[in-house]
Amino acid sequence: MPKKAIEYTKSSGNIYQDLGYADADESMAKAQLAVRIHDIIEKRHLKQVEAAQLLSINQPKISALMNGQLRGFSMERLIHFLNLLNQDVEIVVKPKRSRRQVHGRLKIAMA
Repeated sequence: MPKKAIEYTKSSGNIYQDLGYADADESMAKAQLAVRIHDIIEKRHLKQVEAAQLLSINQPKISALMNGQLRGFSMERLIHFLNLLNQDVEIVVKPKRSRRQVHGRLKIAMA
């Protein structure tokens, strides 16, 4: 019996775009910032209560953040959290690369 080829769609690299979110770039950027915050908290072996104190929020909000529930967090707030965790955040504005794109893109680059 011949093997059946599995059909798949190649990802764009942005799950939110692949799922058709209108704000895909912003959602991806927030997720990337949250992952960095999560990684720093884990690397420092901070308990959620300690991280909450450091970021001036309550423990349930840290729990939500650590579990990727980002609905209550703006990008500005996530950037502020990174600053409180001794991270520099740089924002670079430049002309869009492609004429095919209607609008510019939002992209996070991690060092």
